Amino acid sequence: MGALLAVLTFVVVVIVFLGIWLLTSTDSQQEQIRRRMESVRKAERRGGDVSLGLQLIRDEMLSGVPFMHRVMMQFSWPSRLQNFIEQSGMTVKPGKIILLSCVLGLGTYVAALFFHAPLWACVLAGLILGAAPFGVISFKRRRRLRRFEERFPEALDLLGRAVRAGHAFTTGMEMIAKESPEPIAFEFRKTFEEQNFGLPLRDALLNMTDRVPLVDVRFFVTALLVQKETGGNLAEILDNLARVIRDRFRIYREVRTKTAQGRLTAMILIALPPVMMGVLGVINPSYLRVLFEDPKGPTVLAIAGTLQLIGSAIIWKIIHIEV
Repeated sequence: MGALLAVLTFVVVVIVFLGIWLLTSTDSQQEQIRRRMESVRKAERRGGDVSLGLQLIRDEMLSGVPFMHRVMMQFSWPSRLQNFIEQSGMTVKPGKIILLSCVLGLGTYVAALFFHAPLWACVLAGLILGAAPFGVISFKRRRRLRRFEERFPEALDLLGRAVRAGHAFTTGMEMIAKESPEPIAFEFRKTFEEQNFGLPLRDALLNMTDRVPLVDVRFFVTALLVQKETGGNLAEILDNLARVIRDRFRIYREVRTKTAQGRLTAMILIALPPVMMGVLGVINPSYLRVLFEDPKGPTVLAIAGTLQLIGSAIIWKIIHIEV
């Protein structure tokens, strides 16, 4: 018992100091330079014509700890995780996220063991808390992309008006960066700065499609590149694209309205088994005790949980219609 208490105390202290470290760490000037150089690196991988200064770019740091950075550089998934984090608007390094996930998972597992919880419950709680940082990143990424998608037509309208007024296309991008709300302003500002620092406009636009993985942005960049090669009325192209995006959002909202009852039913069906299990555990604990005391109980619970996850995935797939 004393050893478990010591381990638990150590884990809690590590979590507290790790949280303080994550909250107080800011995006330094070195990190801003790394982001700009990474844009040039993407253009090089794509085969673009870039300057000889690329030879001076050092490897990006995936973690502030050199040993952890060297280990993560041996795999390809940390780079994908870094892109995922950047798409959420966060500036934290992948190494911090992985370290936080491990500390939360192991700390929850040890804490559950300390309170004499069943082994399967300890493992499950550890996995859930360990995945929590990635869930937060996914939520923030989805919300940021949705915000970008909703405000994108307004940015296209502003760009079209700037082109009609006789401004250059890059000047219109600068106007969007100054007058539009976030995250529209951030992405167009970064694209403008990339081409302003010497990166070809084609590569700067393609970098935007990497940072903002939306169909509308790919349509926008493709239309611009085609117009640049073949010519045409750029203002009219931007107006038509903005109208198509607005029509798609109108259809999306209609679909959401018509599937509201199905989504409510799905949430009730998904939440009903665990909620009823919790209520029965409070009202009549002996009724559920057999699931934990009988040797076949964990097997039944595992089968029920698996079927619950499969059913939830199928229901969620049915009620979510892509527009």
